[in-house]
Amino acid sequence: MIKDPQMNTVKYNLKYLSLGILIVQTTTLVLTMRYSRTVESEGPRYLSSTAVVMAECMKIVACILLVYFQEGGRTIEGFSKVIREEIINSPMDCLKLAIPAGLYTLQNNLLFLALSHLDAATYQVTYQLKILTTAMFSVFMLGKQLNASKWISLILLMAGVALVQMPSESKPKEEEEHSMSSELIGLIAVLCACFSSGFAGVYFEKILKGTKQSLWLRNIQLAFFGVIFGLGGVIGKDGSKVAENGFLQGYCMITWSVVILQALGGLIIAAVIKYADNILKGFATSLSIILSTVISYYLLNDFTPTSYFFIGAAFVISATFLYGYVPKVTTDPTVSSVV
Repeated sequence: MIKDPQMNTVKYNLKYLSLGILIVQTTTLVLTMRYSRTVESEGPRYLSSTAVVMAECMKIVACILLVYFQEGGRTIEGFSKVIREEIINSPMDCLKLAIPAGLYTLQNNLLFLALSHLDAATYQVTYQLKILTTAMFSVFMLGKQLNASKWISLILLMAGVALVQMPSESKPKEEEEHSMSSELIGLIAVLCACFSSGFAGVYFEKILKGTKQSLWLRNIQLAFFGVIFGLGGVIGKDGSKVAENGFLQGYCMITWSVVILQALGGLIIAAVIKYADNILKGFATSLSIILSTVISYYLLNDFTPTSYFFIGAAFVISATFLYGYVPKVTTDPTVSSVV
């Protein structure tokens, strides 16, 4: 079979383009979210619960456009037919996504809470525990088996996160108590988000394996339920504030940047999975951690790295690479070993 060199070049470019975009998106989202939750502002600060809803609305718009161009035959008739057959006429099928949508909505709200109490670098490293929770739920729900390298990577991951959480040099007692209390809230929020992310991701994967619908159609359904659950969170948590100052109170350019980056995050990851691989995704995660650490220290001035942090971050980065590593099987029929 003759391979088209031009096609290979396009795939190569798409691979590294999607990878670069993921690095920028991940790093920028964490830093802008942290900045938006800590910067002094005139008037009321924006409500994180409304930001989650707005991100889901933008995700619906983006996915509708993708479905229109990819599955609708670029015609209104074709697009409406796809939406009618795959979504409107299949309500019970859509309801399956209510569970992961609710969990993702909870996760997104928890991440805002976490970055209100943790610096960007510590958050980035600790949030990699979602690899552990995803692996656990994959074993229990999908019956997957983990090889020795994956178990070693999970142990490295837990050790690395534990080291990152070690206290820094001595501070005044009052300041240290306040800092520890705030960091504990952030840590609990991240851990809950990791479990929510792990279960929702595996549940969503299970649904995708049993359906012929595209990822974009499924994301429309996810985002639809996300808007519903998100609005419930707005009413339950911030209903009085919305009634007093409006749904979009405190919104500014940095807030809209956070909303857009959060909305595009899942779509960018989907593109990376399609065009790249786990090793490159691990590279993107590792580089994002490094960039977040440097920028958090030099620009946000809310993070002082310690030796424990550096060792722990190195463990987490190593674990990320090791978990995503897939040995190549030789094409030589006379050699049966994995290289």
